[in-house]
Amino acid sequence: MANKLMTAKDVVASIKDGMTIGIGGWGPRRKPMALVRELLRSDVKDLTVVAYGGADVGMLCAAGKVKKLIFAFVSLDFIPLEPYFRKARQNGAIEVMEIDEGHMVLGLKAAGMRIPYIPTRVGLGTDVIKHNSNIKLVDSPYDNKEWVAMPAINLDVALLHVDRADSRGVCQIAGPDIYMDDLFARAATNTFVSCDELVESSTFESADAARLVFWERSETTGVVHLPGGAHPTSCAPLYGFDVKHFKEYVASSKEEGGWSEYQQKYVQCTEQEYLEKVGGMDAIKRLPLPVF
Repeated sequence: MANKLMTAKDVVASIKDGMTIGIGGWGPRRKPMALVRELLRSDVKDLTVVAYGGADVGMLCAAGKVKKLIFAFVSLDFIPLEPYFRKARQNGAIEVMEIDEGHMVLGLKAAGMRIPYIPTRVGLGTDVIKHNSNIKLVDSPYDNKEWVAMPAINLDVALLHVDRADSRGVCQIAGPDIYMDDLFARAATNTFVSCDELVESSTFESADAARLVFWERSETTGVVHLPGGAHPTSCAPLYGFDVKHFKEYVASSKEEGGWSEYQQKYVQCTEQEYLEKVGGMDAIKRLPLPVF
């Protein structure tokens, strides 16, 4: 079996200017933040980012790496508006394709199915159609109705984080929601996954373990072992999101030069140094799980 183990630097080396990058997770939940931090350390720019966004999107906007954002929301949940995304949007610094959460699902599904679009009634009569000229209406061949044709959201790269994985690319998500990570994996030409725990392949032999595997290992291009790699977002059931850290991050957006200071402290360092600055893995594992 192929050994798909990589480093975060290997992953980012495969990402080029102008690519379309899908980032899994949901708001402050199970985001591949260590991979995002490695991307922030690179010179890559002019990205089209596709995400149910959180601080991943905000940080990439703050660093000037986003040319276009395809999104349904960008939020930290308990802090409704992600501050650096908000600045970029209000200042017109990024192009946007703002769509319904259901549109995102259908666009990713279409890409994974290798078809150009999926028809839906979602968005009929709304400003989603008005403000997105690339979303067309089509006539049904079976009745006299008109449908929204949600186009495929094809990804060059997907970045995901999971609880555990093996060297072959089998990935397991044990939390209460996989969000849309399986769709991101199938919509991408290359899917790179960071994991908190790197395990032997025999881990997945039991029926209970196999039920927590949601895409085929053939969809996984590379695996990076990064304990705490979702921090400051959650990775249930291993740890919750770091409220204190998010409040520090949000506070930085209100200060002159705040992003530069945050970046210097938490991004321009090794991942091991980052973990030490946020209290280490013991502190991360004590973070309470979200109750909603």
